[in-house]
Amino acid sequence: MIVGSIRENTTLEKRVSVTPESAKNIIGLGLKVCVEKGYALHLGINDSEYKNVGVELKDTSKEVLNSSNLITKVNCPSEDEIEILKENSILIGMLNPAKNKNQVDKIIKKKVKPFSLELLPRITRAQSMDVLSSQSNLAGYRAVIDCVAEFEKAVPMMMTAAGTVAAAKVLVIGAGVAGLQAIATAKRLGAIVSATDVRAASKEQVESLGGKFLTVEQTEDMETAGGYAKETSEEYKKKQAEIMKEALKKNDIVICTALIPGKPAPRILTEDLVKLMRAGSIIYDLAAEQGGNSAYSEAGKINLVDGIKIIGVKSLMNSLPLTASSLYAKNLFSFIRNLYSKEKKDFNINLEDEIIEKSLLKKV
Repeated sequence: MIVGSIRENTTLEKRVSVTPESAKNIIGLGLKVCVEKGYALHLGINDSEYKNVGVELKDTSKEVLNSSNLITKVNCPSEDEIEILKENSILIGMLNPAKNKNQVDKIIKKKVKPFSLELLPRITRAQSMDVLSSQSNLAGYRAVIDCVAEFEKAVPMMMTAAGTVAAAKVLVIGAGVAGLQAIATAKRLGAIVSATDVRAASKEQVESLGGKFLTVEQTEDMETAGGYAKETSEEYKKKQAEIMKEALKKNDIVICTALIPGKPAPRILTEDLVKLMRAGSIIYDLAAEQGGNSAYSEAGKINLVDGIKIIGVKSLMNSLPLTASSLYAKNLFSFIRNLYSKEKKDFNINLEDEIIEKSLLKKV
């Protein structure tokens, strides 16, 4: 059985789904691995590094797709790639079925079995495969680094003979994986950090990292069985806006990370709320590609409103492609290991396995 991977469109996506390390591990399961020539040259990984661990190099992506029983990708295949996929093969990647409905429908019609890793259940067995967590962790870190570069002021408190420089104040909206890493990174750099989240359970996590949790009084449970945030009520949004009014006047940097699976990002910062911030402040919107948590946020753009920089993030992992690829490839290996039966020497699509059942796209 052969596991294959082809180059992504590197103008849009710099990550790869197979590294030499993960390829070695896949081969260790008893599988073969093939990639096209020049697969990861843009990351400084030479073809020889793949060849040295036993990977077969193909001249074209078409050869890889034609010869592989299982294809790994970062993103959903293009129309041309879908045409080449062979029947009864398996496709694994972050396929984003809500956004790529037409492509996914075509993949299924070709009798290809697509697995979308964003749909993995939040259970202990799936932790090593959790691509959302591994990539979001990096996103939270990078968000703080980017903000510090744009802030143009010192972040930690500094006491000098010339006087004291006050520490920067950072507000993190959304305390999921990305938010918690942003809190931890900002604290390490010496900022005063506060955070808010609709899930009451996140209070303890925020405080364990040294952040102050801004609480919105509520009676409803805002967390799904899978551990994700629910969409809030209008009453909750009004209470949240009141807390935001006071917080935004005091904070220098706001990092937005709030997302609701399968839906547009919740709009938390309205035009009026944004304008409460001081000139020179920064709003960094990690949710920009899903519609944004903040007004004036556009993916891939920095908008200046009354002296406030609103940074809409796009393809953030392209700024950390080596680390992101390494983690993503490890997630994929764990998924393949769970899918492959050494005894049968075949891929076992056991729908009684919650991991397989939840991530397999049967129809969109």
